[in-house]
Amino acid sequence: MAEWRDAAGKPMTVEPDALRVLLGALGLPAASDAQVKESLAAHRQATRGLRPPLVTAEAGAPVTLRIAPGRYRIEAADGTGAEGEAEAMPGGARITAPTTPGYYTLECGARQLVLAVAPEHGHRITDACPEGRAWGLTAQIYSLRRGTPQGVGDYAALEGLAGPAAALGADAIAISPVHAQFSADPSRFSPYAPSSRARLDVRHAARGDILGEPFAPPPELAAELERLEALELVDWPATARARIALLRDAYEAFTRSAPQSSREAFDAFRAEGGASLQRHAVFEALHARQFADGRWHWREWPAALRDPESPAVASFAEENAAEVEYHAFLQWLADRGLAAAQRAARQGGMRIGLIADLAVGVDGGGSDAWSRQAEILQQVEIGAPPDLFNARGQGWGITSFSPQGLRMSGFAGFREMLAAAFRNAGGVRLDHVLGLRRLWLVPGGASPRDGAYLRYPLEDMLRLVALESHLNQGIVIGEDLGTVPAGFRPRLEKAGLAGMRVLWFEKQGKRFTAPQKWTTGAVSMTSTHDLATVAGWWEGRDMEWRRKLDLKPLEKEENRQAERRALWSAFRASGVAQGELPEKEDGATVADAAAAHIGRAACQLALLPLEDALAAVEQPNLPGTTDQHPNWRRRFPQPVDRMLADPAVERRLRGLARARRAE
Repeated sequence: MAEWRDAAGKPMTVEPDALRVLLGALGLPAASDAQVKESLAAHRQATRGLRPPLVTAEAGAPVTLRIAPGRYRIEAADGTGAEGEAEAMPGGARITAPTTPGYYTLECGARQLVLAVAPEHGHRITDACPEGRAWGLTAQIYSLRRGTPQGVGDYAALEGLAGPAAALGADAIAISPVHAQFSADPSRFSPYAPSSRARLDVRHAARGDILGEPFAPPPELAAELERLEALELVDWPATARARIALLRDAYEAFTRSAPQSSREAFDAFRAEGGASLQRHAVFEALHARQFADGRWHWREWPAALRDPESPAVASFAEENAAEVEYHAFLQWLADRGLAAAQRAARQGGMRIGLIADLAVGVDGGGSDAWSRQAEILQQVEIGAPPDLFNARGQGWGITSFSPQGLRMSGFAGFREMLAAAFRNAGGVRLDHVLGLRRLWLVPGGASPRDGAYLRYPLEDMLRLVALESHLNQGIVIGEDLGTVPAGFRPRLEKAGLAGMRVLWFEKQGKRFTAPQKWTTGAVSMTSTHDLATVAGWWEGRDMEWRRKLDLKPLEKEENRQAERRALWSAFRASGVAQGELPEKEDGATVADAAAAHIGRAACQLALLPLEDALAAVEQPNLPGTTDQHPNWRRRFPQPVDRMLADPAVERRLRGLARARRAE
C-alpha cells in the first residue's frame, strides 16, 4: 500500500525510493523504470496463470472457481461425496458450496483443489459459555513455580495451576506463547520471536511418566536446578542449558528402558506429525551443528543445507537419525505436557480451558522460515509505522507469511499454525490481529519509517480462522488494540472473533467508561503483558521505570494523580469500591476493585492477569527495551498449589467471580 493513514488519521504516502527498496526485497526489482515495467509484467503473468490449490467459501453460498464448466465431484474428509454441474461464469465456473463447514476435495476434469467451507462464524464465547458471564486468568508460563525445583515454569506447573483456578470458578487460562525456540541457543527466550509457530517450546517440557517411575535428575543437575529455582528472575541461558541437559538424560533413558506403551505412543506421535515434524527436528539438529561452527542463521549455512528438500539435508538426517529422533522426542514431551494441562483444566470444570497465544511472526533464521521459504517473507521484517509514541516507527526483528506464498501453497503453513494452536487448547488469541489485513513491512537494514503496509487476503484468512475454530470447538480472541481501521472490528465480530477491552484504554476523554458499556462480544481485562499492572500503575512503578530508562513519553505525577482520582471514581460508580481515594502505596486495594470492575463489564469473558490477581507491581514486558528491563523473566514467589489459596488472592478472585454473576 503506497498510501495509508497514520495514528492521527493523516494521509501518508510511501516515498518512491523506499517503495523501490521494499519491492526489491519482495523479489520485484524496481530500481529503474525498466525494472518496474519488467517486474509488473512478470507479476501480472504469474497472477494471470495462478490456480490456487485452495479456495475458501461460505457454507451454502455460491463460489466462482477457476475450473471448466461441467460435471464436478466434491468429497468431504469422511469420504462422503456428491456430484453437481458447474455453471459457466466469466473466468471459470460457479458452484454452490456445501452447507456443512469443512475441507472438501473438488475434482472437475483434470483440475483438483481443496474447498475450505467456512461457517457463518467461528466457535464463540457464548457457544462455550452460553450465559456469557465467564471469567479466567492469564499466565506467563515461565513465571510459575511448582513443588520441585525446575528453574522456570513448565507445562506441569500450568497443569498444577488449572485445578485451583477451576475450583474457584475460572473457565479459562490464557497463556503466553509456547512456540518453539532454538534449542541450541539458550540466549533466545522472547516468546514473540520464535523459530516455529507450528511446534512447541521444549524448555517447558517435563519427563513425566514416560518411564513409569518418578523423575530423579542426576545429582549435578539437581544442584543447579536448586540454585536456579532460588532466583527471583529466570536466568534463561543457564536454565535453558540445565533443562535441555535434563531432557537429553530423559531421552537416553527412554531409548534404554522405555515401556512398550510409551514407545508406541511416541511412534504414533511421529507418524501423526509427518513431514512437518520431521523437518523441524532436522532443522533443530542442523542448527545445533551449524551454530557450533559459528553459523546461526540458515542463510549462512553451506548452500546445499539451505534447501530442506536437498539430498545433502536428507543425508544429514539419515546420518544423524538419533539426533533427529531426539528433537522429535522433545516435541512429544512438550505436547504431552500441554495436553495434560488442558485435560486438567477441563476435568476441573473449565468450559474453555487453555487459551493459546499465537504470535504475529517468527524469526527469519528459524525453522518455519527455513522449511517454508516460498511461504515466508525473506530479508524483510515486520513492525509498525511512526506514531505519537515512536517517531522512528518500530522494527520487530521478525517476519511472517507472504500473501502470495499463502495463496500459492493453499495456506498450508497458516492452516498448520492454526491447527497447532488449537491442538491442546480451548481457544486461541491472535496477537496483532490487524495482521490478517495488513502488516508494516521494513526492508532488511532500513529504518522502520521507510516501510510500507503489505495487504493480506483478509477474507480468506478470516474464513480459515472461523473454520478451524469451528472444527476444534475453540474460541478466538483478536488482539485489536491501538489504531484500528474503520469497519475492521465489526468484520472480526461477524466472523466470531472476540476483541479485547483493556481497562486503561476504556476512556471517553479523561473519564473511564462504565464497564456496563464495554463491548459485549469482547474480553475485558485489567491489563496486558505489555502494560503496567494495576498495583504498579497506582503506585507509579511504571513511571519509575520510564524515568530510569528515559523512555518517552514521560508522565508527570500530577497527571497520574488526576488519573487515579478518575479511576477510583469509576470504581465507585460501578459499585466495586467505596470510600476515599486510597493512598499511593495501597495498590492492593485498587487491584481488588479493578478485578471486580472488569467482572462487571458487559463483555462475555473477563480475563485477569495473574500479576493483578497477586497485586504485583512489576509488569512482564516493557516495550521499547531488551535487556534494560527484565522482560519475560519475572517469577512468582509461591508455587501454583498455594498461590491462589493466599487469602488476599482468593478474596480478589472471589470478588471477580461475584461481579461476573451480578446482573
